[in-house]
Amino acid sequence: MTSFQRWAFCLTVPAALLTLCLYVLPILQVLALSFTEPTLGFGNYVALFHNAAIGRVVRTTVIVSAVTTVLTIVMSYAVAFALVHMSPAPRRVALFMVMVPFWISVLVRAFAWITILRRNGVLNSALVGSGAVSEPLELVYNQFGVIVGMVHYMMPFAIMLLYANLSEIDLRIIQAARSLGARPVTIFFRVWLPLSVPGLAIAGLFIVIFSLGFLVTPAILGAGRVLMVAEYISVQISSTLRWGVATALSTMLLLVVGILVALAMRSPALRAAFEGDRK
Repeated sequence: MTSFQRWAFCLTVPAALLTLCLYVLPILQVLALSFTEPTLGFGNYVALFHNAAIGRVVRTTVIVSAVTTVLTIVMSYAVAFALVHMSPAPRRVALFMVMVPFWISVLVRAFAWITILRRNGVLNSALVGSGAVSEPLELVYNQFGVIVGMVHYMMPFAIMLLYANLSEIDLRIIQAARSLGARPVTIFFRVWLPLSVPGLAIAGLFIVIFSLGFLVTPAILGAGRVLMVAEYISVQISSTLRWGVATALSTMLLLVVGILVALAMRSPALRAAFEGDRK
């Protein structure tokens, strides 16, 4: 080991110890509680597969996360694709607009959506006033409202990830396809879409993992009617004091996320997205 490598190793030790103390040890404590509360054994994990309430929460989480991921990817890809084709000046303005939500609290955004979607909110007032509907629609405090809020929260992240991928595509390939007589639709599906698979993969993985652990937005826009895993864990810890069930569900959620990442990393597209260009 060279002198530089020894110094580099020594510099990483404090960060490793900090990670161990603040991340690994709490996870191990959660794992221990899942086997010891209220009694020693696998009872909490058995309850996860036999409790009907937990089953409903898991199904709701999977459905909401899946719909959120699909909608976010589709809309974010459209925005990122448009950004790539803009001239520099409009692109700077558009990128600024994409990044504005990063500076706004998730609480503010959630309550803003309540103002827009509630029965006497902005959207329903406009629909009723224009005669499009005869009575206000139920757009919030249900799955629809939760999905709207989650998609809105996720889109800036997905747009930036997809824009970074699309902006690296060599436009000479597109020009070559055009010179060979390919139509715009053919170019999109045969050139743009295959070349953007790494970006779609990493954005999709990010959204799925984030959605599985979403707490604030579903709690506010769902108002307790759309109970997802993170909120259920919070209720078990703060209200019912069922630490065993809560920690067991937390451990299972962490395990599922780990499995998703491990499976995704077997994909060449995701490995390419993480490893980048190694020329």
